[in-house]
Amino acid sequence: MAGTLYLCATPIGNLSDMTPRVIQTLTDVDLIAAEDTRNSIKLLNHFEIKTPMTSYHEYNKVEKAEVLIAKLKQGQEIALITDAGTPAISDPGEVLVRMALQEGITVTSLPGPAACITALTLSGLSTRRFCFEGFLPADKKEKKQVLADLQNEKRTIILYEAPHHLKRTLAELYETLGQRKITLCRELTKKFESVMPTTLEDAIAYYEQNEPRGEYVLVVEGKNIQEMIAEEIASWEQMTIEDHMAFYEKDGMPQKEAMKRVAKDRGVTKRDIYQYLIRKGVDK
Repeated sequence: MAGTLYLCATPIGNLSDMTPRVIQTLTDVDLIAAEDTRNSIKLLNHFEIKTPMTSYHEYNKVEKAEVLIAKLKQGQEIALITDAGTPAISDPGEVLVRMALQEGITVTSLPGPAACITALTLSGLSTRRFCFEGFLPADKKEKKQVLADLQNEKRTIILYEAPHHLKRTLAELYETLGQRKITLCRELTKKFESVMPTTLEDAIAYYEQNEPRGEYVLVVEGKNIQEMIAEEIASWEQMTIEDHMAFYEKDGMPQKEAMKRVAKDRGVTKRDIYQYLIRKGVDK
């Protein structure tokens, strides 16, 4: 029988957050695949775990996954850990999980710390609906597209950022999204943890005077629905009623339905639209 792949969440700062189940699993498996063995050995030594390790990271994620899959097929039990937090979240582990599932190998996840969820719960922003973007792309064109996609995002947005990129990212967020509430969570679960609810504008001003330190999770409020409605109304008002009708009719919408939609967009009655079109000599 094939072995099982265990996704083991490890502390994001505070070693006391290591669960007994993860400790036992890391002790019992045949092999631990770690993002950085030099970092993970400190964790294993702390809990007196002697299980052999192998590296599994961004730069060997495909070829090494094939090696690990072969070991799993031979019946070995393998645990996957990342430097901190839950494997496969903004992490090369997602490749290994996908390949294991494709091969019919059992994959199970041992819950534990995740910086994105920890920050969200501390943010004071809406937690009902949210989207996680991880780190913004390094490629400028790709980053610009991601930011443009977030411009009308109504859900709470969660991002990761390194201290040396924080100022630039805050400026790009402000330029693209405008003024929004943001909570900056820094060094979560560690000695110097800080949670700063503020606005994008005030965050930019703060970090002009204070140098960013530590790893950040940025939790940004989604676009306000009333603001979106106001923008939509403004865009319709810039169109003539004839063009507004044509916008709906171009895809085959019946004229009566198009008048109803135009009236709703503009906050008037269907009769108002009908009478306008009659006055303009448009036969409806």
